[in-house]
Amino acid sequence: MPRKTDARANAIATAQRLFRIQGYTATGLTQIIEESGAPKGSFYFHFPRGKAQLAEEAIDQYVAARIAVLRNISANTTGDALNFVRELFGTFAAEMVASDFQYGCLMQNLANELPALDADLTKRVARGFVDSTEIIAEHFRGCGFAPARASSTAAALVAALEGARTIARLERTPAVFEALADVSCQRCSSPN
Repeated sequence: MPRKTDARANAIATAQRLFRIQGYTATGLTQIIEESGAPKGSFYFHFPRGKAQLAEEAIDQYVAARIAVLRNISANTTGDALNFVRELFGTFAAEMVASDFQYGCLMQNLANELPALDADLTKRVARGFVDSTEIIAEHFRGCGFAPARASSTAAALVAALEGARTIARLERTPAVFEALADVSCQRCSSPN
């Protein structure tokens, strides 16, 4: 039987996985509890507000992990816009392949469903996109891009990465990531 701390962590990890695969509304508490191995009483002890509280924590952990990945890629490609772009697309593509094309983006999946369901969760997801986009823009400013160009390029890359996940899941191939990396590198290498 899992320790109490394991039950909480397992519930959050299970919710993240299921939200990424099947979305928020298709994921029920019973499924999360069963797949995480958490006793029902333990679940409500850790998440007294139920699924919404669990989703808040799943979003927060997912965003923190995503930001850590983006910062790591940025640190490994300091001052190099083209390799930064290639690493971004390569990392997201590798994650898709590793999940056998099962995992979408938790934020994207929830953004498609939550606006009509939960304003607070929607704001949390939106903040995750804003924070992720800012890290990418910060990298481009460090590469000498003007602030407006850094921001627009970052926004375009985030949109491209999210769209690429959707297409890769459907086609079950990472080819779209490679194509978008090429196009994005062309844009980044042009003077304006």
